[in-house]
Amino acid sequence: MEVKQPPLESMSEEASKKEHQRGMFLPLSQLANFVIPIAGLVAPIVIWQIKKDEYPVIDAHGKSALNWLISSAIYALVGLATFVFLVGFFILLAVVVCGVVFPIIAGIKANNGEVWKYPLTFSFLK
Repeated sequence: MEVKQPPLESMSEEASKKEHQRGMFLPLSQLANFVIPIAGLVAPIVIWQIKKDEYPVIDAHGKSALNWLISSAIYALVGLATFVFLVGFFILLAVVVCGVVFPIIAGIKANNGEVWKYPLTFSFLK
């Protein structure tokens, strides 16, 4: 009985799809904050550190996500500092909305094979 191997093109295409799916989980893991408070910070870092050498695209997604996490923490601190002046409420509201919307957009883009640079993000990691 002869076992037929799939063509190399389909194998690389399947591997590419798996890589894109793994890349999608990294930004979407930020949404774990809504289930377990610190998980949305820890999960992307752990995924990035474990898989960055195995998949180069994960390294790019991880740096982008971590830059956003650091930037959003800075924005949240500014929002807390200016909360007394009522401006901080709107800053914090914007950080929360962006904290939900940006990972979803990044996850969709990652599933399509794109590395999305989060808007309003400082580049700490390059």
